[in-house]
Amino acid sequence: MILIVCRFKVCNLTYLYMDIKQKFGLRIKELRLKKGISQEKLAEKAFLHRTYISSLELGKRNVSIENVEKLAKALECDIAFLFK
Repeated sequence: MILIVCRFKVCNLTYLYMDIKQKFGLRIKELRLKKGISQEKLAEKAFLHRTYISSLELGKRNVSIENVEKLAKALECDIAFLFK
């Protein structure tokens, strides 16, 4: 892992080269783990399939705006917070 300083904080160089799907998937996984819920529980709360959550977290899915809204509601946060 290579770390660099960017904008006054340490960043993982790998993260800088991820595409948007991978970054979004990583953010969903981060928030899900902070909530202490499984992929299955998140899928249930968001009315999505568990395998969809898995592939989303791996950065293999293009997410529709409707599913972004479902995920935000399931994670009890604003849509904008998912992209921070």
